[in-house]
Amino acid sequence: MKIVTAILFVVLLLVLTKNLFLSFRSQSPETYAGTGPAFDLRKHLSGQILSEGLIFGPVGKMTNSFVAEMVGEWDGDSGTLSEHFTYSNGAVQNRKWFLKIGPGNTFTATADDIVGEAQGVVSGSTAKLSYRIILSEDAGGYVLDVTDWMYLTSNGTIMNKSEMRKFGIKVAELVATMRPDPATQP
Repeated sequence: MKIVTAILFVVLLLVLTKNLFLSFRSQSPETYAGTGPAFDLRKHLSGQILSEGLIFGPVGKMTNSFVAEMVGEWDGDSGTLSEHFTYSNGAVQNRKWFLKIGPGNTFTATADDIVGEAQGVVSGSTAKLSYRIILSEDAGGYVLDVTDWMYLTSNGTIMNKSEMRKFGIKVAELVATMRPDPATQP
């Protein structure tokens, strides 16, 4: 029995070590400080944006996909990002982010379904945003902890990856692209 307990302890320790040091959660803004092109919220989250993405459940199976039409507008260091999502299951969702650029490379964001204020940082070609989101009642009404990373590519497309957790356990993941809407480009 002692050997089984020791083996289980070692396995648990290895899993925790992997999750802390060798996973999506182990990234830090400093890792991307010298990367380019430089992510500029006012430039890259401005105008008509088309987003296409997938949502994965806790075991890695795709559970839904979406297309979102977004509009970013800025007035100095304050901006809004209006989002209109159409999901493959027929659901429609609207969200309006209120963004505020802070000191250094920091920014904050609020929206109706966000608890308090989201905290963000821009570093090199990335932007990281951490927040708590309240799911709609038809999605369970749960409050999830979200880590949202946006990676700017050399052609101007933003690759977005988000992890959603409840009690520290990953319950969903989102992968999406964000790019200037081709329908509105000259």
